[in-house]
Amino acid sequence: MDPEHASATGRKRSQRPQRTPREVADELRARIRSGVPAPGRRMPTQARLAEEFGVERGTVRQALRILQSEGLLTNVTKGAPATVAPDLGQALTGPAAPPLPTTVALTSRIAAAFAAPQVVIDALCLTSVSLNLALGEPLREIHAGRMKPAKIDVRVLLPSRDIDLAFPVPVRGHDEDHLVHERWVAQRNAQGQVLQHNLLALRATHGIDVRVRFRALPFTPPVKLYLLNGSEALFAYYTLTRREQEIDHEHLEMYDAEGTRSMLFAFTQGAAARDTTFVEQSHLWFDALWETISSELVLTA
Repeated sequence: MDPEHASATGRKRSQRPQRTPREVADELRARIRSGVPAPGRRMPTQARLAEEFGVERGTVRQALRILQSEGLLTNVTKGAPATVAPDLGQALTGPAAPPLPTTVALTSRIAAAFAAPQVVIDALCLTSVSLNLALGEPLREIHAGRMKPAKIDVRVLLPSRDIDLAFPVPVRGHDEDHLVHERWVAQRNAQGQVLQHNLLALRATHGIDVRVRFRALPFTPPVKLYLLNGSEALFAYYTLTRREQEIDHEHLEMYDAEGTRSMLFAFTQGAAARDTTFVEQSHLWFDALWETISSELVLTA
């Protein structure tokens, strides 16, 4: 916890900048996803949450309303504590589920996809960090013996290391380009190797037929796309921000995108004509990239 100091009125005030309603909502959403509180149970009071996060009650109330708009909470008022939605799974993965941050939406939908006997995942992204995070839950379920698909087939499209990336890039000049680029290459390779290792290990430990393939794109993808079991397409924009990052003991300003927080839009085949067409066209687009202009990708330094 950050240190505190007393104000002129004698009340303690945190040195950290006060959290926004969106940041409070992100933290509470993660708790709800983990089952605390359980579906149908009440949340802590707004006063208690305000004290915990060091914010005004109005900020907490706005955060709760964000989660209510996503179908995760009910009964958000100034009085009684809000209630976690009884059908939480439907709120997170159903056809009417609202767009959610990648870390929330992808995890729940990947877990649902692994319940099928044959798991097929196609991903186009800047790195595979979000996919790695999302695979944690189904991998734990498999190792615990509660889930065992017969086959897993994963294809991942990532930018080539041989291109000039549109992002991440330094804000000033070209002298720092190589630092930012090599940092991205190292992250791309490390995340890809972790993904490959964790999935291929299921062959030896659980006898699952696993195939993991990577190919390199000749461009920087402005969006991320996940295709699950031929029936779902999850789509998000990479929104650029200007931020500071320490690389090799140098503080660099760069334009970059935090993909784990990108809002993920879900389209399900059969939910509506437009959804079905989007899923079908997304598969055609991915297959065309895979079979034409992409090239072999070796995840080494």
